[in-house]
Amino acid sequence: MSAPTKIALVTGGSRGLGKDMAISIAKKGMDVILTYRTNVTEANQTVNEIEALGQKAVALHLDMSDFKSLDHFVQNVLTALQSNWNTATFDFLVNNAGMGATVPFVQVTEEMFTDFLNVHFKGIYFLTQKFVPSINPGGRVINISTGTTRFANPGYSVYASMKGAIEIFTKYLAKELGAKGIGANVVAPGPVETDFNNAAIRNNPQMKGVLGSLSPLGRVGAADDIGSVVAFLCTDDAKWINGQRIEVSGGINV
Repeated sequence: MSAPTKIALVTGGSRGLGKDMAISIAKKGMDVILTYRTNVTEANQTVNEIEALGQKAVALHLDMSDFKSLDHFVQNVLTALQSNWNTATFDFLVNNAGMGATVPFVQVTEEMFTDFLNVHFKGIYFLTQKFVPSINPGGRVINISTGTTRFANPGYSVYASMKGAIEIFTKYLAKELGAKGIGANVVAPGPVETDFNNAAIRNNPQMKGVLGSLSPLGRVGAADDIGSVVAFLCTDDAKWINGQRIEVSGGINV
């Protein structure tokens, strides 16, 4: 009797980096629950691409900025697990959903700070807490951070501060969930050419050139530079990597 197929939940998995994470995980022979915030068409397209690889996928709505909606989302995940896989548990939680903005420190408003706090720290903190009973032993939590926790990039003071909190949080997850057999790691991308932050890098060739020149490899990242690393962390090959920050940035500012 073969082992049951492992299941990953990838928040923000309908587009950009999250989409590549979801597809890369499916290529490893795992099923995927992915979330979208506004574009159900993109989400369904990603589901179709995963199903074309021979894996099962489900798309669910999630708005990380709406903190009070998290309980409803957790219930939707549990319902999807039962109806599609006849189980109440899954294996990998990839906290990828996020928002971006480049705003000088002196222009940051309290409202903006609160939005970033909910999406990038408070929401992830408590969503992970709510899912702990549903993650199988041997499972993992993978949080997404940023290269800008290591080097400062003007305009990212709020974003990077929340991601810095996530990096500390991940160490505590590894320490406190270890008894359940659950590991936790951080993947920290450098500059990546996607539609994130209104496609700031993709739409600005000068910025793209400057950022690319900071890497020894002479370019900015692509989505598949990141997704493959997240997928690797969901495999048995990575079972002894725990409590780590893994920067996937091409060696920028090394």
